[in-house]
Amino acid sequence: MKVLGIETSCDETGIALYDSEHGLLADALYSQIDMHNDYGGVVPELASRDHVRRVLPLIEQVMEKAGCSREDVDAIAYTRGPGLIGALMVGSSIAKSIAWAWDIPVMGVHHMEGHLLAPMLEENPPQFPFVALLVSGGHTQLVEVKGIGQYQLLGESVDDAAGEAFDKAAMMLGLDYPGGPRVAALAEQGVSGRFKFPRPMTDRPGLDFSFSGLKTFTLNTVQAHGGKECDDQTRADIARAFEDAVVETLAIKCRRALRQTGMKQLIIAGGVSANKRLRARLEEMVQGEKASLYYARPAFCTDNGAMIAYAGCQRLLAGQTDMEGIRPLPRWPMADLLPL
Repeated sequence: MKVLGIETSCDETGIALYDSEHGLLADALYSQIDMHNDYGGVVPELASRDHVRRVLPLIEQVMEKAGCSREDVDAIAYTRGPGLIGALMVGSSIAKSIAWAWDIPVMGVHHMEGHLLAPMLEENPPQFPFVALLVSGGHTQLVEVKGIGQYQLLGESVDDAAGEAFDKAAMMLGLDYPGGPRVAALAEQGVSGRFKFPRPMTDRPGLDFSFSGLKTFTLNTVQAHGGKECDDQTRADIARAFEDAVVETLAIKCRRALRQTGMKQLIIAGGVSANKRLRARLEEMVQGEKASLYYARPAFCTDNGAMIAYAGCQRLLAGQTDMEGIRPLPRWPMADLLPL
């Protein structure tokens, strides 16, 4: 089955064509970073309008790259939610319209399920069951995964997601949007140990996260050393201390999750999973736990069409379809998903 995937949940337009027998045939991505950088974050209305401009040209590009025509496409998968309602509406409308015109089935995909399954696109994918750390700008969750649609939430952030904390820390340090990669790059120049930041909620049992206090601690540290006008080395040292705190907090909770569930496989997915220091720390942790770590290539950690095409394909192969009207879901708990 060849499935055309459409991702428009936020500020990146992702298109891909996935073949259940031959894997990923082609993919393309357009990022709106430069447009939103002037505003310091995503402007929903601008994001929606840009998706309108990009989706169809990217579909044509992917189809040409794959050497396929419309007659070769068996189904369409699109991001139904969660995400920005306007952006989701664009992808939903286009996907449903094309499916109707081409007379093929269509499947709405949960954005975070797409992220969770992204490591399946790699040459050495994990096998069910496993523990998944979903860590992005909008989500920080630990999930026990027994199969597609068989998800048990183990813990999540009670306030800000880790990716959001990175973005806010970047603003405090005078860095441009998107904040995560900027903070990580600056942290490479920092000296570890000059500043000691807290590891929130690691001194108590449980698998929930909290990053709002860490943001406040970062702000207080920046202000105590001259604000955005502090010297370059101090800014780098603060970035390093912040990144170390987030990474160590995530590692501690992942170790607890592996021990609590008895699992020996950990996957990390979402935009923050591309962080090199996080990957290195978790590789070290799983070795001590005699477990294995899996993650997607950096291009598939952030939003992309390939993960949507893959996730949709699995559900379509199981006989599921989404033939009802255009109903994007800006809020959509993973617990509501049907198991395969």
